[in-house]
Amino acid sequence: MKLRRTMMFVPGNNPGMLINAGIYGADTIIFDLEDSVAISEKDAARHLVYNAMKSIKYPCEVAVRINHISTPFGYKDLETILPVKPDLIRLPKAETAADIEEIDVIITAAEIKHGFASGSIKMMAAIETARGVRNAYEIAAASPRMVAIAIGGEDFLADLQTSRTKDGKEFHSARGQLILAAREAGIHAIDTVFGDVSNEEDFIAETIRIKEMGFDGKSVVNPRQINIVHQIYMPTTKEVEHAERVIAAYKESLDRKSGVVSLNGKMIDVPVVKRAERALAYANAAGRNNRRANL
Repeated sequence: MKLRRTMMFVPGNNPGMLINAGIYGADTIIFDLEDSVAISEKDAARHLVYNAMKSIKYPCEVAVRINHISTPFGYKDLETILPVKPDLIRLPKAETAADIEEIDVIITAAEIKHGFASGSIKMMAAIETARGVRNAYEIAAASPRMVAIAIGGEDFLADLQTSRTKDGKEFHSARGQLILAAREAGIHAIDTVFGDVSNEEDFIAETIRIKEMGFDGKSVVNPRQINIVHQIYMPTTKEVEHAERVIAAYKESLDRKSGVVSLNGKMIDVPVVKRAERALAYANAAGRNNRRANL
C-alpha cells in the first residue's frame, strides 16, 4: 500500500533544498516549477530540477509540479522533466478531464521514446477552482495514471472570493467533494498546505480534521510539519493490535474456506478488513515501535 501522508513542496529554484529534499522523511517530495518560482526563473528552475533528479537518488516518491499547459511553461516543463522519469507529475489548476488526457498523451509518448515501462509515470491533479470541484470525479477518473487529487487552498479561496478561517469552514464543501471523487475513482485525496508554519496548534487541529474526513494525507511546505502529520496518522497501539487480530481472523477464515468471519462475536466484512490493512500500513511506515499512546 503506497502512503502519501505528506507531500512536501520544494522550490525548484533552490539548489540547496533540491539537494537535501530527501532527508526529511516526507512520503513524497514535490519539486515545484509553478507558484514558488518567479517567471524570470522558470527556465533555470526547470534545469535545476532536471539535474537534481538525474544525479540524486531520492529515498521517496518524487513528483514535479509543472506549470499549467495553458501557460508558456507547461509543455517545456514536461519536455525537460519527463526524460529523467519522475514518479509523478502534478498538474495545478485542473478543471476538466481534458487537462489530464492531454498530459497523458504526452507522457505516453515520452515513455515510448525513452524506453520506460508503460504507465510507470503517474499523475495527480490539484483542484483549485469551483469548476474543478464540480468536475472532480471526471478529473480523478480521466486516466489510469491518476493516483491522487488534491485541493489547492489559496487559489481556491481566491476563486470563491473569500479567505481562510480558523476552523476551515470555507473548505468544507470542496473537501467533501474531493473525498467522494477520490473514493469513487479509487485514488488518494490530499489536503491543501497550511502556510503558517509558526502556528503549530492550528496546523495540528486542521490535520486531525482532514484525517477524520478521510483524506489520505496533507501537502506541507516545511520539514517541521512532516513528523506532526505522520504522528497524527499513526494508529494507537490498541488500534494496531485490533487490526492485527482482524487480519489474523480473516486469514484463518480463508484457510478454512469459511464464508463467515468473526472476532469476539462480531462479524468481520471486507470494509473492516480494509480498514485494518490501512491501519497496519500506517503503523509499519513509522516503525512498529513508534506508535502513539493508547487514547
